[in-house]
Parts: sequence; structure tokens; C-alpha cells
Amino acid sequence: MIDFHTHILPNIDDGAKNIEETLLLVKEAEEVGFEAIISTSHYMEGYYETNTPERELWINIIYEKLQEEKSTMKLYMGNEIYLSNHMVSLLKEEKASTINDTSYVLFEMPLNIKPLNVYNVVYEMMQNKLVPILAHPERYTFIQESPEMIKDLMEKGVYMQANYGSIIGYYGKSAQIMVKRLLKNNMVHFLGSDVHSPHTIYPRIPQIMTKLTELIGKEKLEELTTKNPKLVLQNKRIEMGEPNKIELTLKEKIMMKMSKKG
Repeated sequence: MIDFHTHILPNIDDGAKNIEETLLLVKEAEEVGFEAIISTSHYMEGYYETNTPERELWINIIYEKLQEEKSTMKLYMGNEIYLSNHMVSLLKEEKASTINDTSYVLFEMPLNIKPLNVYNVVYEMMQNKLVPILAHPERYTFIQESPEMIKDLMEKGVYMQANYGSIIGYYGKSAQIMVKRLLKNNMVHFLGSDVHSPHTIYPRIPQIMTKLTELIGKEKLEELTTKNPKLVLQNKRIEMGEPNKIELTLKEKIMMKMSKKG
């Protein structure tokens, strides 16, 4: 398995606080079956701005430490880039990074406010031969309220990465309901831990994998955890598949509304 979304680099963003936490996170990942980790530190203009050369240096330092500990974990570099009108220029100037120096770009949106510029940014990325991947679509409140936006984005060429923790309610009931719907409707292409600190999501991966296997089956789970991530790392094309329209049941709508009130 390849963890597609992590915050393991030390003292870069709101993830690992030091090298000791980084190494502990890698150990936790190994123990639950991950063979590779993509480091996707936040890049947010004016807030988290550690550039590509600095993050490459950290990756090399961590590799040296892992070799000393006889770890076989593979590390790859990327970013989780906060939606910006300057996305393409940030990548060209090596401030932010694509995933493993490929065409694939992981980006996030504001959690609670629908951005007006997302379609323009996606269009510019596509014009520059970049392939956008939206981080944790199930967590955005405006998508929970209007899930048809995911189908619309996919039709414009955007891939989707869901978080492992969402399936067990780690981010609340609404995200849990939404991720199940996305998975069942062919609207997820990658899974990531979005891990920020030790003793959080990695120890729960076995429980999560059981639930995911029951929901989508072993073959589909292999696609989301291993096959598709490998294709990204090799800069190869991924079959997006045909998304289905999400129709929330009345019970699901009530549960989501009640969870927001709570």
C-alpha cells in the first residue's frame, strides 16, 4: 500500500513536530502495511511556504535515518496546495511541488466556504498539462450540501482522494456519510491517511481496511491503495471511470443536518 496524503515532514506545517515524530509515524505506517509514503506537506501562501529544495533536503535526512534503522519504507515528495490563483506559477518556481515531480497535483479548498475560482484554477492547471487531484472531498461542507459538484469536477478532469479516517467518522458524521457515497458511486481514486501526528490514524488502519473491504471489495480497495498511486508515481494515466450521481436519502440528509447542529 502507498499512503497518498501525509504530513510527516518535521516542523514544516501542522504535521510532525520533530524528526522523532516523523520516524515514529513511519514506523506506525510500516506496522499496518504501508510500503511507501507520499509526503504532502501543506503549501499555503503567506502561511506554510517551505519550498521544494528545503523539503527535498528533509526527505534525504529522513531517508538516512530510516536506513540506519533498517527500514525499507520508500518516501516520495509532493504538496497539498491550498487553492490559489497562483497555483501554476508556484509549481513552476519550485515553491510548491507536484507529486514525485510528475504531472499530478494534490490541492485542497477551504473547508467551509465554496471558492469561486476553483474552476478557473482547474482550467489553468489542465492548460499547463497538470492533472489536479482534490484532497478529501468528503470533508467540505459545501460539497456535503451539494455533492453534485464532485461529478462536475470529475467531468472537468479532477481526480478525488478520500481520507481513510472518514470511513470511521474521524471527521464527523457528515464526512462519513459522504465518503461512503463517494466510494459507492465511483468517485474516489486514491486513499490517504492525512496523518499529522503519531497515535492517531495509523493504529486504526486495520479496522478501516475491514470496513472498506466490506463496502467496496478487495479488488477496488487494491486499486485505490496501491494500483492508482503507483501509476501516479510513474506519471502514467489513470482511468477515471464514470461517476454516478449521488442521491442522498432523507435519513442521510437528516443525519447530516443533525450532526452539524451538534
